[in-house]
Amino acid sequence: MTDNRLLLVDDEEAIIRVLSISLKSDGYTVLPAFSGQEGLQLFEKETPSLVLTDLKMPGMDGLELLKRIKEVNPDTEVIVITGHGDMDSAIEALRLGASDFINKPVKDAALTIALARAKERITMRNQLKAYTTDLEHMCRIATEEVRRKSDFQDKLITSSNDGIVATDESGAIITYNPGAEAIFGYSRFEVVRKMNIENLYPNEVTEEFRQGFRRKRDKRGWGWQEVDIISKDGVRVPTRFSGALLFEQDTVIGSVGFFQDLREIKRLQQELVNSERLAAIGQTTARLAHYIKNILMGLKGGTYIVNIGLDKNDTDKLRTGWSMVQRNIGRVSYLVMDLLTYSKEREPDYKSCCPNDIAEDVCELVESKATQNQIVLLRHFDPSIGRVCMDPDAVHRCLLNLVSNALDACLFDLELHKQWQVSVKTELIGDAVRFEVTDNGAGMNDEVREKLFTAFFSTKGGKGTGLGLLVTQKLVHEHGGNIEVTSEMGKGSTFIMTLPFRKEADSESH
Repeated sequence: MTDNRLLLVDDEEAIIRVLSISLKSDGYTVLPAFSGQEGLQLFEKETPSLVLTDLKMPGMDGLELLKRIKEVNPDTEVIVITGHGDMDSAIEALRLGASDFINKPVKDAALTIALARAKERITMRNQLKAYTTDLEHMCRIATEEVRRKSDFQDKLITSSNDGIVATDESGAIITYNPGAEAIFGYSRFEVVRKMNIENLYPNEVTEEFRQGFRRKRDKRGWGWQEVDIISKDGVRVPTRFSGALLFEQDTVIGSVGFFQDLREIKRLQQELVNSERLAAIGQTTARLAHYIKNILMGLKGGTYIVNIGLDKNDTDKLRTGWSMVQRNIGRVSYLVMDLLTYSKEREPDYKSCCPNDIAEDVCELVESKATQNQIVLLRHFDPSIGRVCMDPDAVHRCLLNLVSNALDACLFDLELHKQWQVSVKTELIGDAVRFEVTDNGAGMNDEVREKLFTAFFSTKGGKGTGLGLLVTQKLVHEHGGNIEVTSEMGKGSTFIMTLPFRKEADSESH
């Protein structure tokens, strides 16, 4: 009997209502849930074979719900709904066992196809389970009834879209269906009774089966895992593999392996990555154009004041206008440097330097801005840090970005009664120097903090490009270090940058 019950999980009531109408018209019995936790409780109670869930939900999100469902029943087919630009989460869902993913807004055609695939997998899995049970039974009973069932199993194996390979107790291949032919590239005539698992399976899979053959009493199977198959033509074919040893009482009588061809799924994933890349390029162009437009407005304003000063021989206006021009030229220069740094790989230029001197220079550069805005700039430099070998330009650039952002976080704070502070701290930790920049400004919520190091994300509106932290993270990683951030809304943020260094004697050999 076909189970047409479907658990639908989404935190938006409107989406639940619209999808329920469409699904009910297709013959499904919809079990609605408006949160991940509610969905899990309903699943444990009703155990439907199909689940359709959104990824982004407050509390228990779609990925956590997927993991919990798979723990309860690994055979449940889960289809996830992803928002545009959520490729990483979609891939993670597939890795955790999701059968498919569809993008918002959900189209009826895409939903119908995804559900049809899921139901086909349920049917095929049930058939394969029946096949495995019947295959062991066939080896125990040498009767006409076994031969009749064997004919049935052959038809079932032949009709399977997945590759099915069975061996005897020595690893020699005795069953090899058309699905396996499509994956491995060898014909059945070339394989059956002529090859063993060493000739066909990847090394890691072969070793697992060989260990199972040697242990004999280990009835453990191998759950679904991704492996690459090298076909007859030398083509690398991505597959999902699952297998088991076959026993008659306590004696190993063979093995069976199932291979699902992932080439089409990988192709679709790559298409999604490409579309995301194009979208990112468009967003980047728009943001940079807006930022450059602001710079041009500043340059035009500066040149306008300079022209007035020239016409009226007004020295004050000349100084004011020229100062505006210089500031905006500096913004252009910094933007170009950020783009160049972000667009190409670079090796750190190790030189003898003093990290405390770099930190002091950064503080001196921003001191006037801090003073003008009534922000207290604190210095806590570890006196045990001497001269070491690092990339001083990269360290200076990263630290200046972090300190400048900390000052901006104070300026964006709406609590005007607060005494704003920015602390710059250095500390020697083994063969690394830790730079800690702390502010008590506006702070960030979890959503903003997760996006900090994504492409061209900025909390400064038209005043920022989103390149600063991207460049900082890139330079830190190129230096072999790491960067961490903690933050709390209304209380401020802390950025910790840890960079390894070389001894000065080591640097002479490089």
